[in-house]
Amino acid sequence: MIIEEIMKTEIATLFPTNTIADAMELMEVKRIRHIPIVNAENHLVGLVTVAKIREATPSIFHANEHLEDMKKTIDTIMEHDVITGHPLDFVEEVAGLFYEHKISCMPIINNQKLVGIITETDLLRTMVELTGVNQPGSQIEIKVPNITGVLSDIAGVISKRKANILSVMVYPDKEDNHNKIIIVRVQLMNPTGLIEDLKKAGYHVLWPNLPGITL
Repeated sequence: MIIEEIMKTEIATLFPTNTIADAMELMEVKRIRHIPIVNAENHLVGLVTVAKIREATPSIFHANEHLEDMKKTIDTIMEHDVITGHPLDFVEEVAGLFYEHKISCMPIINNQKLVGIITETDLLRTMVELTGVNQPGSQIEIKVPNITGVLSDIAGVISKRKANILSVMVYPDKEDNHNKIIIVRVQLMNPTGLIEDLKKAGYHVLWPNLPGITL
């Protein structure tokens, strides 16, 4: 899946000459936490977040004493070095950038122009959909040797049960780098029979640890 499929294209923006008060009002009206700052050509020049607004605005107990702060322009508080993405970037690669740089949003740029934005909420929603956890089913974790063809063999076992595969994920076995952990989400409410089939085929099922089944 690419970013173009999940990014928001209706973007609330401001110019560097807008005020902090303008940003606060826009965030409140649109119920957003990030505002890309653009120039007249719709080129991204900065980013304002709710955290930056909080740092720049006076306490509610002293608001009347610092009204001039609210009239300052956005360019005095905006972030200038903004991490951006492209519509054709893969979702998982962008998620890695969010994790690595501890960011909560990413403006999306194409031909130097702002064309979209994604937030951590958008990514979380997408990951939930990709893993299939929002659909009824069962999750099975299997420890397998790190060799060619294992995933195909497991899919064959599942196919014999006529179970639909909702998602598959693979990650390293931290205890043994010769193995992998495969997480399969299948459209079965009772996976007992499938687990028994996997065991008979010689696979080490880690989860679910069902009563009466030796793992």
